[in-house]
Amino acid sequence: MKRKENIPQVAEKMTIYEYEQKYTKRQNVRGAKILLRLIAAAIGVLIFTCLLLAGLKVVEMFEDKTVRLYVGIGAAVVGVAAFVFIYIIPLVKILKSDYFITNVNAKTAREAQKHNKKVRKDIAHKIIEITATVEGVGWYDSAVVGELAIAVNAGNEEGVKQALTALYTGSVKKSAQSLITKTALKSAMYSALSQTSKVDALLVSFLNLQLIKDLTFLYGFRPSDAKLVKIFAHVLQNSLIAYGLGGVKIGNSIVKTMGDAVKGIPILGSAISALVDSSVQGLTNGVLTAVMGYQTIKYLSEEYKLQDILDGIELAETEEELQETCREIEAELRGTPMPKAV
Repeated sequence: MKRKENIPQVAEKMTIYEYEQKYTKRQNVRGAKILLRLIAAAIGVLIFTCLLLAGLKVVEMFEDKTVRLYVGIGAAVVGVAAFVFIYIIPLVKILKSDYFITNVNAKTAREAQKHNKKVRKDIAHKIIEITATVEGVGWYDSAVVGELAIAVNAGNEEGVKQALTALYTGSVKKSAQSLITKTALKSAMYSALSQTSKVDALLVSFLNLQLIKDLTFLYGFRPSDAKLVKIFAHVLQNSLIAYGLGGVKIGNSIVKTMGDAVKGIPILGSAISALVDSSVQGLTNGVLTAVMGYQTIKYLSEEYKLQDILDGIELAETEEELQETCREIEAELRGTPMPKAV
């Protein structure tokens, strides 16, 4: 009896239609952009209002009209500078960052693949440059970055993807968790020290936006507009909660508000539980900042995985096949033999 040979089975590629059915969601791209800008504007209005109220409070401390005038001018100048630093700079840096296109269909898949390939290349160059020029940054595993550099120089696209995946699941993830912890602690400590609603809202807004900016810089790309809408909505929510907490006792209502935000983030379960019947305002702001940070890296990881899946799918037809079909149709309509392709 002949011995059966174990022939390895080649896994079939996912088609664009299977990808579309499994991962593509109905989205209003234009609506997401508009909503993103509206929420960003709302955050800006909140920050501007807090700065204005804080400035007016400083002016009210003086009785002399002349002194008030000069103090008011000084407060206005400081307020504008603070607004640019707290809001404008982080927002512009976040929105200017590129992102992966993963919500596609059969018509848009090919362009998305080209776009994502360029984004991966840009990310690789950024990581290599940061590691080479910034001493002691410690964000990226130098050995893996070395492999990434070799793959980039060799034009090895598969090697680039493997190196980036190794970074995102290793050193980048650890660096992101460290950034979140440090920012959350700052949010908690500053809020506990200030005990002023306006200052709390300003600090939380700034630290949340700064964390998103830092995570975006660390990963080399930002979440898509649809995901960024959700993240910015939580920044606005966190700022409003910080503004409205004052000395109010935190109970189940606040925890319930945070419930949807922490789904799928079990690491925060114990921290959230600690908020029940707690009156420590700083703890609330710190945990809310951590929730927002973990949501951001969750979205970044999801979209990186999706672009990797999309890159390996089998498209419905190649450009050559489409051209060949068009030539066949033209030949049939003209009633002439179809010339052979060279």
